[in-house]
Amino acid sequence: MRSELWNVPNLLSLSRLPLTVLLCGAIAAGWWAVGLATFAVAAFTDWLDGWWARKFNQLTAVGRALDPLTDKVLIASAFIFLIPVEKSGIDPWVVAVVVVREVLITGLRGMVEAAGKKFGADWFGKLKTVLQCAVLIGVLLLKTLAEYMWLTDAVPVLTWVQLGLLWAMLLATVGSGVQYAIRAAKLFSTV
Repeated sequence: MRSELWNVPNLLSLSRLPLTVLLCGAIAAGWWAVGLATFAVAAFTDWLDGWWARKFNQLTAVGRALDPLTDKVLIASAFIFLIPVEKSGIDPWVVAVVVVREVLITGLRGMVEAAGKKFGADWFGKLKTVLQCAVLIGVLLLKTLAEYMWLTDAVPVLTWVQLGLLWAMLLATVGSGVQYAIRAAKLFSTV
């Protein structure tokens, strides 16, 4: 069990917890470039832990739970800290949709897997995560550009792209949540 917890993929997953603290601190302080760089590093560790686990056969039960959990902590925290940021486009109801979906699906996943069934992420859940990351990168990038290059007023298309990403993310968040709930119900009916 000790080696299952302290392998490279799990350490990479755990690294997202201090990166979350740094990201939230950067958002609170208005250090947009630092926040953007921190989020980029955290997103890279998410890709790297999965690649490493598959490449070096270090897939573990701990990692299956830890990786999505640290992703949810990172993403939900970033959205929460962006609520009071002027012109972020991240309203409380948007964050509520994201957080409620993540809590419900995490709970369902735990119940299904406790019943001995596999309940991993599928393409829709992965799309949701990619879109959530894209929205966060977009907000942090726009805030960085506004602070250092004043380009956001000159390039209004970036704001429209960000709005489109936000709505796509919301649709994927709700849609994948409904899909997971249906999958869980089907799995429970066979237990």
